[in-house]
Amino acid sequence: MTHPVTVVIDPLEAHLLKAETFRVGLVVPVSGVLGLAGPCAINCAMLAASEVNASGGVLGKAIELVLIDAGAAPAEVAREVAGLASAGAVQGLVGTHTSDVRVAIERSVAGAVPFVYTPPYEGGARRPGVYFLGEPASRQVGPGLDWLIDNRRARRWFLLGNDYVWPHLVHASARAHLRARSATVIGERFVPFGAIDTGRIIEQLAAVRPDAVLVNLIGSDLVAFNRAFTASGLGCARLCGALEEHGLLAIGGDTTGELYAAMGYFGSLATEANLGLAERYTRGFGPAAPLLNGHGHGCYEGVAMLAALARRAGSPSVRAIETTADGTTITGGRGRLTLEDRQVNQRVYVGRADGLDFDVVTSV
Repeated sequence: MTHPVTVVIDPLEAHLLKAETFRVGLVVPVSGVLGLAGPCAINCAMLAASEVNASGGVLGKAIELVLIDAGAAPAEVAREVAGLASAGAVQGLVGTHTSDVRVAIERSVAGAVPFVYTPPYEGGARRPGVYFLGEPASRQVGPGLDWLIDNRRARRWFLLGNDYVWPHLVHASARAHLRARSATVIGERFVPFGAIDTGRIIEQLAAVRPDAVLVNLIGSDLVAFNRAFTASGLGCARLCGALEEHGLLAIGGDTTGELYAAMGYFGSLATEANLGLAERYTRGFGPAAPLLNGHGHGCYEGVAMLAALARRAGSPSVRAIETTADGTTITGGRGRLTLEDRQVNQRVYVGRADGLDFDVVTSV
């Protein structure tokens, strides 16, 4: 049974919340290119918060979620988050959004409150008070590249992504990995958010005829590309770094057997932990709720991890949490997660689209 959780839609109202609550800024996109990720992410955060509240809350306080739209420009999102943090209107942050938004938040908040970031990210230096639950680029792409090289003889690759920090660094990791496997990058392209020219991209792919395309587009851009690719009749494999169940549904599914995704979580994982999570999610939000997916599930883990960090430290302050963060453990749909050096080391799954679902072909 879940316990009711308050979700404040207007962040300005956060100043009016009761002092005895533990206010968590939930930074997820409900507009823009990644807006389709919002509904499931909100549901999953609410589920986690209700479970934390049922077990006593955070330091005796019930969690209340403050929704912040991460679909706006990074500087705008960062200003809003920093204002809430400096005013004491939120005591922690959980974010599922693009890395450029994350970097802007890190700079503006400057460790004032703990920040759990849940999706795959580019890796690299980590600021105090920021905790990562997603896979760094160096771990995320390798298993899918290897599987396609070994099982689909994919030697000639084209790299395609949105023009921001995460795809650039994923591509850098991919180029090094492919070079080590004696595979070749025959082309690369970056496109701005929301301005993808699918016709020109398809023409370029048709001209160079790769064995596979590494696709690091996100949200509606990822959907538009995959729709255009299917309509074009091109016959090469696609490996996506941000494709989840809602994106697959939006493109109308795929039956080619050549569409793959590399993620830390799929809703179809047949683990005891995930089956239990799916049952609680359906019981809480109904059978017609947005499909469980990697981006949404990350918010479940993020809220649970933020609560666990504060409980373990005995305080929500970054200074206290930093000294006790390593070793903090939670359980989500993909099993137990334990922080080590402010990040987790978890399996990466490679799923092949089969209609409207993913079949896991390998995990590392």
